Amino acid sequence: MKKVLIGILTGVLLVSSPVSAKEEIEQLYAQSAVLMDADNGRVLFEKNGSEKKPMASTTKIMTCILALEEGNLTDVVNVSENAARQPKVHLGMQMDEKFYLRDLLYSLMLESHNDSAVAIAEHIGGSVQAFADKMNAKAKEIGCRDTYFITPNGLDASDDKGEHSTTAEDLARIMSYCILKSPKKESFLSITQKGSYHFMDVDCHRSFSCQNHNAFLTMMDGVLSGKTGFTGKAGYCYVGALESRGRTFVVALLGCGWPNNKGYKWADTRRLMTYGMENYELREAFSGKEPLRDVTVKAGIPTSGNLFEKAHVPVKIEKIQNSPVEVLLHREEEIETVVELQEEVQAPIERYEKLGTVRYILDREVLQQYPIVAQENVEKINFRWIFQKISGYYFLNEDGRM
Repeated sequence: MKKVLIGILTGVLLVSSPVSAKEEIEQLYAQSAVLMDADNGRVLFEKNGSEKKPMASTTKIMTCILALEEGNLTDVVNVSENAARQPKVHLGMQMDEKFYLRDLLYSLMLESHNDSAVAIAEHIGGSVQAFADKMNAKAKEIGCRDTYFITPNGLDASDDKGEHSTTAEDLARIMSYCILKSPKKESFLSITQKGSYHFMDVDCHRSFSCQNHNAFLTMMDGVLSGKTGFTGKAGYCYVGALESRGRTFVVALLGCGWPNNKGYKWADTRRLMTYGMENYELREAFSGKEPLRDVTVKAGIPTSGNLFEKAHVPVKIEKIQNSPVEVLLHREEEIETVVELQEEVQAPIERYEKLGTVRYILDREVLQQYPIVAQENVEKINFRWIFQKISGYYFLNEDGRM
């Protein structure tokens, strides 16, 4: 069977959004930064987005989502000596104290307590090392390519396999998973959106109070979640998410200043979020309504029944979804639609048989594709059919017509 490329039906491949993005966001403080479409993981803007760097306490979004997915909020967590001796910032827990997992997750995400992170890791994984293995396995499952976890709290660390590090792109991908794809996304959002939280240890000997240090929650409308981080090696880091008119943006920043430049991360986050909201809109795509020619069917019985005509079969795009599909696109972007369709096929052909493919491409990446299928059956010419047609030429009906 011979295939022919029918061609590009609409649009122009990514025109200039990366260039215009750099023109419009010329000055970022962060050494590495990514603006991501959380719905599909597409990077809308990046500055050294695939460069590996330490990520400080932004690590804790992975610790939190793993604890939510593999633990129960009512679990009782026993504090080990290792957890109790973690450095500041810490809750100040004491060895052999007991806490509910739910309360430690607020301590982890609102105040970024390092001892709570270790206590959670030991409870879920059995040890910090075993929990780190879970973190790395989850990162691979999510689609991270250059992330390596050693600690559950993000303190600078290295071992014979490498340095505790990630990339801005991977960090944005992890946050996207936490807020949109995890089966525990509602719990994650509920915890990270809480302004303050108060709790006691299980035995009610001591009380604790936590305040959310994600100041970005009140800086822009639609902020969903976020996590700050800082170590001397990582500098100020941040990962946050925002929803606006059905669009969900994630910003990840690594190495965004050192003391006394704590506010750099907020300026960068606002700049990137604003750029996303002003330049990217949801547009209907993958319509599946592109015009298609009929396909010639070699040795097929034509619909007309005429012995001397070629058979053709009408085709259609078989969409998996019936509802319109929307894609977040830059105002200068258009999706390229490419149709590959058989020029000629051999009879017999069955209805819904695949005869080609339509692909929707953006920035040289296939966003979606659908099969092109036959709309009806086409039987193969046989001796009986030929004999009947030939006989018709010699035996005219009473009106003098064949």
